[in-house]
Amino acid sequence: MNNSLRCIIVEDEPLAAEILSEYIAQTPFLQLIQVCDDAIQALEVVRSRQVDVIFLDINLPKLSGLEFLKSLLNPPKVILTSAYHEFAVQGFELQVTDYLLKPIEYSRFTKAVYKLLKPHRLPDTQTATKPAQPVRPYYFFTVNKRSVKIYLDEILFIESLKDSVSIVTKSKAYNTHYQLGELEELMRSDNFLRIHRSFLVAVDKIESFSAAEVEIAERVLPIGRSHKDFVMGRLGRGA
Repeated sequence: MNNSLRCIIVEDEPLAAEILSEYIAQTPFLQLIQVCDDAIQALEVVRSRQVDVIFLDINLPKLSGLEFLKSLLNPPKVILTSAYHEFAVQGFELQVTDYLLKPIEYSRFTKAVYKLLKPHRLPDTQTATKPAQPVRPYYFFTVNKRSVKIYLDEILFIESLKDSVSIVTKSKAYNTHYQLGELEELMRSDNFLRIHRSFLVAVDKIESFSAAEVEIAERVLPIGRSHKDFVMGRLGRGA
């Protein structure tokens, strides 16, 4: 996929590397290009190939993960992995995306890699010399084996299907292999509201609502019984 994030794993424990490889293979927007046993090998890969993300163990032979990271002039995004929590502060001081404690559960891995999709902000040195531009968030979703950019402000609602979801915009619907709960977590702070086990809606696209349903672009969507109190509270009404 042209728009997949190209990843390397830097890990000297074969089992840990295998687990991360499996997790990456299950994530549509990640592409594993190499597994490195140590930081010296990883340094050669970073210098010779395009690398967007490094899953970096801290305790490595020859050169530690943190020393390796400090040696990179323009490092890609980094997610640190370690069995020890005491390196977390040091890691975040180096502006890593996340810090995963071993053993790594898939749900925690997923939460970390979603952060990779968050839109970038211009560094302060650039914003000082250029007029501020409004940030228009988007994500790439895998649709028919292609990565398609979908702007969040174009989404009306997302519907859960049997083994995928349909992301519905004003002009088109896109089917992608996610669970609705995964997208709910991904978009939690982006104007989206779970109203039913099968529907996640854009709050600012709601045209009208009652205690039982919402209307968006002439589509009437049900409010689930278990979601009713939360939805009514979010939309500014009592149950």
